Amino acid sequence: MTFAIIKTGGKQYKVSPGQKIQIEKLNVEEGKNVVFDKVLFVAAKNSGGTRTDTEIKIGQPLVKGAKVEGKVLKQGRAEKVIVFKYKAKKRYAVKKGYRQPFSLVEVTKIVV
Repeated sequence: MTFAIIKTGGKQYKVSPGQKIQIEKLNVEEGKNVVFDKVLFVAAKNSGGTRTDTEIKIGQPLVKGAKVEGKVLKQGRAEKVIVFKYKAKKRYAVKKGYRQPFSLVEVTKIVV
């Protein structure tokens, strides 16, 4: 199994080809390709069946020359999160809602 750990939007994600991930919103249109070049770790399985045939590259902090390619499937907003502040006996109550924008990306290829 080939997988990589990428960094985007201030978070780290473990991804593999064919996987769909929901990440912080990217300024890319739906249907366009996107390249993640901040790759922290790559584990690529060589042609063989044993566990020792896995090639591992660990970045310090990034793996040189490695990138993950993907396709933006959808731009949207997540479910509403309710923020409610309340102070007892002070007649203070504030209710707010927030919807985080996101991008749904399908990982197409990991290049080492």
